[in-house]
Amino acid sequence: MAEVVIVGSADEAGDIAAGIIRSLLEQLPDAVLGFATGSTPLSTYRALAAQGLDLGAVRGFALDEYVGLPAGHSQSYRAVIDREVVAPLGLQPGSVRVPGDDGLPLQGAGERYERDIYAAGGIDLQVLGIGRTGHIGFNEPGSSLASLTRVKTLTESTRLDNARFFDSPDEVPTHCITQGLGTILRARHLVLLAFGESKADAVAAALEGPVSASTPGSVVQLHPRVTVIVDEAAARHLEHADYYRYAWDHRLDWER
Repeated sequence: MAEVVIVGSADEAGDIAAGIIRSLLEQLPDAVLGFATGSTPLSTYRALAAQGLDLGAVRGFALDEYVGLPAGHSQSYRAVIDREVVAPLGLQPGSVRVPGDDGLPLQGAGERYERDIYAAGGIDLQVLGIGRTGHIGFNEPGSSLASLTRVKTLTESTRLDNARFFDSPDEVPTHCITQGLGTILRARHLVLLAFGESKADAVAAALEGPVSASTPGSVVQLHPRVTVIVDEAAARHLEHADYYRYAWDHRLDWER
C-alpha cells in the first residue's frame, strides 16, 4: 500500500514533498530527479527553492514534452522546466533533459531517452501529478502498464484541460512524447501529488481501485515505494482515508 498523506493545502503538500527530496539530496547530492510539469508540482518546487540547498550536482529528466511546438515556445515543457525548475532551484543549465531534446529525428526519440535515463543511473525520485482521466505523464487511459517512452496522441479531454495555458484550444498540440508507465515504475521512489475535488475520482481509482490500463495512475500500486500527498478535496472519495491519517500521525521516529 502506498503511503498516503492527506493535508490541508497545496503549500503544505509542497513542504512535505520538498522535505522528502531534501532528505534524498542529503544522502545523495547528485541524485537524479524526475520532474513533472503543470500547476500541481509548483508548490513543491517553490518549497524546495526556499530551502536554499545547493542543487548544482542534481540531474533530472522531465516526464514529457509536446510534439510540434516551435522552438522557444513558452508552453513547451523545455521552456516550463527551465522557467519553473532549473532557474528557481539553481540547477546547472542543461542538467535537466526533456524527451526529444537531443536534436535527432522524432522517430526513435523514446528509445534514445530510455538509454539516456539508464546511462544516468536511473531516476532516484520521480515527482508525479495525476489528470482527471487518471493519466500520469501523458499516459492516457489504455496505455500499457509496461509502456516505455514513446510518442502518443493526446485525448481531447487532456487537450481541453491544458488549453488554459494557450491562447486558444486549437493551439494545444495533438501529440506528445512521454515517459511510459513502465519507465515511471523504474524510478526508485514515486511522489504523487493531487489537489482539488476534480482529482478526487482519479485519486480514488488510482489508489484503491483495480490496477488497470483504463486508470493509468493505478500502476503506482505496483511500486514498492510510493508517497501520495493530496489535499482534503482530492482525498474526498478515498475509502481508507481515516487509516491514512492514522498511519501518518503514528509514524515511527525514524520515519519522521
